[in-house]
Amino acid sequence: MNSGFVTIVGRPNTGKSTLVNHLVGEKISIVTDKPQTTRNVVRGIVTRPEGQIVLLDTPGVHKPIHRMNERMMKAVRVAMSEVDIVALIVDASVPFGRGDEFTLELIRDVKASRFLLLNKIDKIHKQDLLPQIDRYSKLLSFDEVTPMSALTGENVDMFVSALFKHLPAGPAYYPEDQLSDQPERAIAAEMIREKLIMHTRDELPYSTAVFVDRFEEGDTLHRIHATIVVERESQKPIIIGKGGELLKRIGTAARLDLERFFGRKMYLELRVKVEKSWRDDEDALRRLGLAER
Repeated sequence: MNSGFVTIVGRPNTGKSTLVNHLVGEKISIVTDKPQTTRNVVRGIVTRPEGQIVLLDTPGVHKPIHRMNERMMKAVRVAMSEVDIVALIVDASVPFGRGDEFTLELIRDVKASRFLLLNKIDKIHKQDLLPQIDRYSKLLSFDEVTPMSALTGENVDMFVSALFKHLPAGPAYYPEDQLSDQPERAIAAEMIREKLIMHTRDELPYSTAVFVDRFEEGDTLHRIHATIVVERESQKPIIIGKGGELLKRIGTAARLDLERFFGRKMYLELRVKVEKSWRDDEDALRRLGLAER
């Protein structure tokens, strides 16, 4: 067997979580069209006859504004240390920019093998790939380059084959049937946050968080009590909606996803609370798994 750890890095919305979910075969990382959806490093586990790949899905590379964002970027740097492969995933359907230059500099000094993944090739003409590959290859050397589509699965198996070729021989780190090391409370909180992002205005996702206050497991029913945190009083009625209608829709959509994931009925209770400047609050960051290390 070959086994090891692979960190997926890239700018926001390049398809990191979509790729990890595709490879794992289950949605362990939430996916939206909003930048900075992923806040923590999420491990996805892929076990095949050739061996085991532990994928680290990381927050999108961005310029920090709050303490939370600083911790997110620190988590990216930590996730690139002491792994076997760092895979840079870029959106091949958008022009090269300063953010791409910054991301290249971020991975320039990593000791691991470097892969380049040109994602979203389903959105471009294939003849546009060669100039992009040439540009990236001139800026930084890569051990493997794979054009692919994480959404359709095109060339994803080619990427997996390249991973096993570069990973060292070794035992499996996790049981064969385990897909992630995320605690159930964290998975539940993220699934709720995904629905919150999908149902609210553009400015709200960055200033909201979800905390699971109670997670009660039963043989046929799980009960989850969660709090949606916002920064300003004016944001609270936006999430609740007229007569509580929007909060009900968020809760229903999250409950259905939770039932599919956990394979049993779920009781979900949501409340909305204002915590000013929570993105700079150490206790809130600790509850989100972004405590200072």
